[in-house]
Amino acid sequence: MTTIYDIAKRANVSSMTVSRVINNKGNISEATRKKVEEAIRELNYIPNSAAQSLNLKKTKLLSLVITDITNPFFTKVARGATDKANQMGYQLILCNTDEDYEKESEYIDALIAKRVDGVIIAPTGDSSLKNLKKLMKNRIPFTLIDRKIENVPCDMVLGDNYEGTRYLLQHLITNGHQRIAMVHGPLTISTSKERYQAYVETLKLNDLTVSPSFLIEDHYKQEDQLAGINHLLELPEDERPTAFFAVNNFIAIKLIKQLRQGGLRVPEDMAVVCFDDLELFIELDPFLTVSSQPAYDFGYMGTQLVIERVEGNSPTGYRSINLKPELVIRKSSGTSIKE
Repeated sequence: MTTIYDIAKRANVSSMTVSRVINNKGNISEATRKKVEEAIRELNYIPNSAAQSLNLKKTKLLSLVITDITNPFFTKVARGATDKANQMGYQLILCNTDEDYEKESEYIDALIAKRVDGVIIAPTGDSSLKNLKKLMKNRIPFTLIDRKIENVPCDMVLGDNYEGTRYLLQHLITNGHQRIAMVHGPLTISTSKERYQAYVETLKLNDLTVSPSFLIEDHYKQEDQLAGINHLLELPEDERPTAFFAVNNFIAIKLIKQLRQGGLRVPEDMAVVCFDDLELFIELDPFLTVSSQPAYDFGYMGTQLVIERVEGNSPTGYRSINLKPELVIRKSSGTSIKE
């Protein structure tokens, strides 16, 4: 195995100079740096990352902890995080929790054992506070993305759930919909909780009734059917909802499938809108009306913030970045209706 002593011999410099070039430390002339880098290339030298981490007290490892990699939103988040980590000379470990707190806990324990430098995490819910406290106890910086936990001192990159919800509901209301049902996720998850609150407030501001029977809770996972909407579909036509607001794209897909199984067409019989886009399918069938969030930026900016913490380049106070959604109107919300 090639060592720094072999590099030093080839470049005709000391091993200390080679070490400084590899670790980007000290004052090295440009000519010397080029000689060392050329020797590294010629001998195909791969630095010993374990030794470097002991020397620098850093592993150059980060982790992205997300709840569902099959969701196109989180797929783009992962791409943004990976691009930024690579740009800054870090490697990224991807952890997929499947919305499972226990799995999240196991990942956090493993990441602490691996001595990662920092973590970018979309928590599974309010119970994730225990896992975040583990990171704080071990002095591992972390950035929360997409979802937040109350009273946790950290950097955050979040979406504007209130504004995104208001965009969608106002679009439906402008088109004549007054009976709008909502399918939301667990209210222990901040995104679901904030979209739920925005739904209630927006309907009230428009003098529309908030009916408890029109509020249905589901989970964020892709599989299974929705529970609890059959009673709405069995109502007389003049009593049932004319539109549904789904709190994310996976719920919207399940909802549309179930509506079709019940003999209802979207958007002819029922309008559907949701948070987050399905970008892989837009060109094939630009169907869903959505509040589209800049998913790539969640990962990219979240990783940038945690690297700044790791490298000591961040301000003393914690930062919260709020990314604005965009209303994208397509077929699923239909056209104006008459009540």
